[in-house]
Amino acid sequence: MKILVAVGGNALLQRGEPMEAIRQIESANRTGKALQSLVKEHKVTLTHGNGPQVGLLALQNDAYKSISPYPFDILGAETEGMIGYLLAMSLNAAIFDKKIITIITRVEVSKDDPAMADPTKFVGPVYEKADADKLAEEKGWLFKLDGKQWRRVVPSPTPTRFLEKNAINLLMTQDDTIVIASGGGGIPVIRNPKGGFIGVEAVVDKDLSGQLLAREINADFFLILTDTEGVFLNWGEPNQEQIREIPVAELRKHKFPAGSMGPKVNAACLFVELTGKKAGIGKLEQAADIVAGRAGTIVVP
Repeated sequence: MKILVAVGGNALLQRGEPMEAIRQIESANRTGKALQSLVKEHKVTLTHGNGPQVGLLALQNDAYKSISPYPFDILGAETEGMIGYLLAMSLNAAIFDKKIITIITRVEVSKDDPAMADPTKFVGPVYEKADADKLAEEKGWLFKLDGKQWRRVVPSPTPTRFLEKNAINLLMTQDDTIVIASGGGGIPVIRNPKGGFIGVEAVVDKDLSGQLLAREINADFFLILTDTEGVFLNWGEPNQEQIREIPVAELRKHKFPAGSMGPKVNAACLFVELTGKKAGIGKLEQAADIVAGRAGTIVVP
């Protein structure tokens, strides 16, 4: 099968883990090993999140008080290159007979998207309430609850098309090639009235971009990998229950947190609704089992 695999930023850097380079290298190596059997059996295109990483770059950038902060589109491009490199190294270590190519990918969004006025995308590390309040006052950042702790949020507009679509499809015609594209959801750009495109201060949700990319490459299966075993009803409560297989219309009846599982469920549902194919959500280490229907949450037409 042709599979689009979306690896979460938190799967590359575990929740609450120090954002050190060695930690991310170790996590990338785990990702390469986890995808080893899947890549050998199927034609895989890979995308990834960048929430923790782009937030870290924003914090590092802020340390240079005499320099204007770099905008999020540029930080997004930096994370595409950095994470693409780490994933390429890890995949080549686990899979010797494949060529790995990372494409710095731009995605078009609308400047009038309502999401621009309602930030929901988590970036950076988690904070206790007092620390989040202090940063909000000092820097004007907006914070929302992510589980039991607080994280910074930025706008997450809807992706409409990839500027590098033709290049991605061309590379995918090569049997021995794995393409890493649309990292962090892609670099958000809008049309410039004077011609060309300009970047915008936002982070596009990688799963929403992932389902768009999955459709544009005609994928047979859309796989979202994260740090949980699947989609749960009553998450975090004593009566929590994992959904194993569910029709898309039934899944749409349930509500999930906007900043975490909600976008993943929405992306999976969109792919199934628009293609009539299956999508899966689950734990990184169970990637092959999810595709085989033995683990995770499977969304069916």
